[in-house]
Amino acid sequence: MELSQYLEVFIEESKENLQTCNEQLLELEKNPQDLAIVNEIFRSAHTLKGMSATMGFEDLANLTHKMENVLDAIRNEQIKVTPEILDVVFKSVDDLEAMVFSIADGGDGKRDVTEVVEMLQAIERGEHIQDTQAVKEIAAAIATPELQIQSMQYEAYEQTVIQQSFEQGFRCFEISVTLREDCLLKAARVYMVFEVLGKMGEVIKSLPTVDQLEEEQFDHSFVIAVVSKEKAEDLENHVRKVSEVDDVSVMELTADGLQNQNQPEDSAIEPVKGEIVDNGQKEVPASKSSGNVSKQSNPSSKTIRVNIERLDVLMNLFEELVIDRGRLEQISKDLNNPELNETVERMTRISGDLQNIILNMRMVPVETVFNRFPRMVRQLARDLNKKIELEIIGAETELDRTVIDEIGDPLVHLIRNALDHGIEMPEIRMKNGKPEQGTVKLKAYHSGNHVFIELEDDGAGINKERVLEKAIQKGIVSEETAKTLSDRQIYELILASGFSTAEQISDISGRGVGLDVVKATIESLGGSITIDSTVGQGSLFSIQLPLTLSIISVMLVEIEEEKYAIPLSSIIETAIVKKEEIMNAHNQKVIDFRGKVVPLLFLEDVFEVPKHSNEEELYSVVIVRKGEKMAGLVVDSFIGQQEVVLKSLGNYLNDVFAISGATILGDGQVALIVDCNALIK
Repeated sequence: MELSQYLEVFIEESKENLQTCNEQLLELEKNPQDLAIVNEIFRSAHTLKGMSATMGFEDLANLTHKMENVLDAIRNEQIKVTPEILDVVFKSVDDLEAMVFSIADGGDGKRDVTEVVEMLQAIERGEHIQDTQAVKEIAAAIATPELQIQSMQYEAYEQTVIQQSFEQGFRCFEISVTLREDCLLKAARVYMVFEVLGKMGEVIKSLPTVDQLEEEQFDHSFVIAVVSKEKAEDLENHVRKVSEVDDVSVMELTADGLQNQNQPEDSAIEPVKGEIVDNGQKEVPASKSSGNVSKQSNPSSKTIRVNIERLDVLMNLFEELVIDRGRLEQISKDLNNPELNETVERMTRISGDLQNIILNMRMVPVETVFNRFPRMVRQLARDLNKKIELEIIGAETELDRTVIDEIGDPLVHLIRNALDHGIEMPEIRMKNGKPEQGTVKLKAYHSGNHVFIELEDDGAGINKERVLEKAIQKGIVSEETAKTLSDRQIYELILASGFSTAEQISDISGRGVGLDVVKATIESLGGSITIDSTVGQGSLFSIQLPLTLSIISVMLVEIEEEKYAIPLSSIIETAIVKKEEIMNAHNQKVIDFRGKVVPLLFLEDVFEVPKHSNEEELYSVVIVRKGEKMAGLVVDSFIGQQEVVLKSLGNYLNDVFAISGATILGDGQVALIVDCNALIK
């Protein structure tokens, strides 16, 4: 069986199952008595185990099996849920995730998990988990012997079943099967043997147990007990037909031999019973792993998985189409042919609809980023000895995959900062009349062509005086400038490079790096970040991001003989300003725009465009904004609005000031795209 074609599905579904485990484990910690949650975790782990065994990733399947044993003991109320036990289960999930990511990167999925396995086994034995060292000592004291094939022993009720079978004319056989030394996917071969024997009789037991066979926890041999009316040689011949089977031997049991067995009181061998299902065929227990495969290929499914690289290729092709569409529109306009105009207009409408479909296909819920934070917050809260609840709102909000890929790390920095610096210790919160448990809210929502992500905490807030003192001390601002700053401008000083107010350096934050990286990353995505805070009540970090990065709407403008594109998402409006309306303030030309003083930036000076004309009486101005700040960009003329494809300038031109990329226009000219965020300080 060729499994490489299923690898991508395996990886994606494994990630989903592990994410479910993470989420449900967090719920279980809040509701340790809710066995429905344990069952949900168990189902995800069991699915992962079955898929891993089927795909031949033994280490992954074995560790999942050990974790499953602990979950089984919890749901059977043999073990009580404690934070220490959940720490070990979380560690298991971490190792499983590392294995899956190793497989995704082309690795073999192998990992040294001796330590966590010892801890899981200690929990399963009912021993109290305190620290890793204690677990190692326990594990060293109780050596687990390697599983060996031994003679089949039967429980009392199994003996009764066999005796009754004899009375009804059935015969009982022990069938020893040896697989080839080079056999791959041993569990799959075991399943095929079970399936063959299940059609010829009733499987009542196996050695090793079904779970161990499913996990491939055997060398190359196993024994199956079958009740059947078939002849021994027929059973042997059918089993030999299974591929990869090297040898088969059949031994028939007699009633006398069965009664003479001396069954140990404490046998670790588990019974295996076939169950009769509605269609009259026997359901073989070893087929549990195969059930996971059938679920993956549900014929009624309305969705398919598409490799993101294919969507990238599709997007690149469509971008070329947009460029050619612009060229056609230009030619149509020049020729002024009615039939050509009509055809081009129709093509424009259709390609516009196609563009929306492609962009929507690339949209991914921010949940894919948010879902890793609850686990992170839990661990950090334990490390900091704080009580913190993370509340997530709007996880279904969608963003372009390119933005999603980049936004994860900045959010990690902000959350770690909120937990370390924002939320106070429980005793301090109670002293200040606050609940002992702090709250961090992570919220996402759409607004126009943007997505806003807000991180709010009910912690200590930002101390303005302390921030200013540190900023002046580090030379980030001068004492004169500091006196003119608004509250928000002071708060945003913590985003400056090398800024930190932490008294002690910790592993969580306070190393003087992080928040400046947050700002740089967000601005590189065409977004912005603002900060609001109230001392004693908390802080709010608000991130504004564009919905998509590849195809954007712009206002084309002209400066001398050069064309520039200004993103519409940054533009408030355009205006014609008379020369006498321009004023000077602090050596800066400004205008009065609706009661606000707005500085003017002459793009011909910013981009050093050679001047050919004298000073004009009227100025064309594009009013742009970045958060609450505004600026007026002075250009020679407006060309009009257009949708363009944003192309990178490449590695050689990645440091060009205030230019975020370029686009090819309909007439074949290249227009540079202005980065308004870089222009507004």
